Parts: sequence; C-alpha cells; structure tokens
Amino acid sequence: MVESPALPVSDGTAPATLSALLRVGTREEHTEAETMGYIETLMSGGYGERGRAAYTSLAVQQHAIYRALEEAGARIAATSEGAAAGIVLPILTRTPQIEADLADLVGADWPSQITYLPATQRYVERLLASASSLATYAAHAYTRYLGDLSGGQVIKVMLQRHYGLGDEGLRFYTFADIAKPKVFKDEYRALLDALPLDEDGRAAAVAEAQEAFRLNRALFAELGRLHPVD
Repeated sequence: MVESPALPVSDGTAPATLSALLRVGTREEHTEAETMGYIETLMSGGYGERGRAAYTSLAVQQHAIYRALEEAGARIAATSEGAAAGIVLPILTRTPQIEADLADLVGADWPSQITYLPATQRYVERLLASASSLATYAAHAYTRYLGDLSGGQVIKVMLQRHYGLGDEGLRFYTFADIAKPKVFKDEYRALLDALPLDEDGRAAAVAEAQEAFRLNRALFAELGRLHPVD
C-alpha cells in the first residue's frame, strides 16, 4: 500500500486541482522513469541495429497494458459515477493501433509470437484493479494517455530518427482524431479536475499515479535486462 501524500493547496484556502496534484506528486517518479537505462538507450539511438527489436519488446508489453487499461475504462464508464465523469473517451483508445503496429513489427501471426514480461503482468493486475475506483482509474488514465500525447510524441520522433521506423510501426503514438494535442490535453485536465473526488479521493489518485510510475520503472528494468547494452 502506497502512503497517501499530503495534498498541497493552490492559494492557502482552495485545494489544488487534481491535475496539478498529479503533476506535482509524480514529478520525481516521472524523472526516475525517463532516465532508466533501457529507455535512455532506446531514445538516444544506442541500440543501433538492435533498435527495432528493442522497441518491439516495448510495443508487446504496451499491448497488454493498454488492453487492461481500456478494459478498466469500459468498467468505469458503465458506472453512473464514471458516465457522469466522462473521462473514458474512445478517441484515446490505443489497443487497435498497437495491434496494427505488432502486425508490422512481428508479423501477421504476432498473437502466437509474443510474450508478456512478469513486470507487465503485475502492471496489468494493478490496472484491472483500478476499475474499482474512479480515483484510481483516473490516475492511470492521466499517466498513460497524457504521457502519450506529450513525451510519447518525442519518443515517436526519436524512433523514426534513430532506427528508421515508419508510421506503420508507430501508429500507437498517432492520435489521428486529435488535431490539436495541446488543446485536447487542457480539456482532458479540466475533466479530471471536475471529477467528484474529495480530499481522500484526490490523495488516492496521486498515490496510484505514483505507483503507476513505479510499475513502469520495473518494466523498463526488465526490458533493460532483455536488451542489455554492450
């Protein structure tokens, strides 16, 4: 169990918004995740001719992660509380794009060729459990989807630059129906901020988002062992 963090305040009286709490509360975990050896090597072109294989391993794990996240989202959307919140948006769905990428990266028989890592399986279990609470689901949606629309776009460029990957293998990072990512991200943060969460609920969301980054770091560590640097 992750200890719930104290909630900062925005002006001494009003509680900070949920999106601000999530941003501040995960800043350290975010930095630690993006400086893991595997992801730094992948983004810098350090894998050379092995870059396609190194990225394919990540894409495989993302398939399990997003399938679980989107199953959790469907459960949340089916509740009266989740339906009112409106944070489960079809426009964000990534599983079909990942499956199309895997067909390019692995082949048409990709379902019989892929293996999920133990860290991925633990992440999946946590994601499925997040459907029990609007706060915990919101934490994972914030961490994954807003990350994809932010740093994920840089990742796409780096993969294309260093390893010659084309759009066909990187559909995951392409949100064809979001013309202005900055505007959309602001709108999504507003939806998060409007969630009917009290102080305990916001604290639970921050704690869950911190755990999401820890799970992601564990995944990067396993991917690093799978693809060691010479």
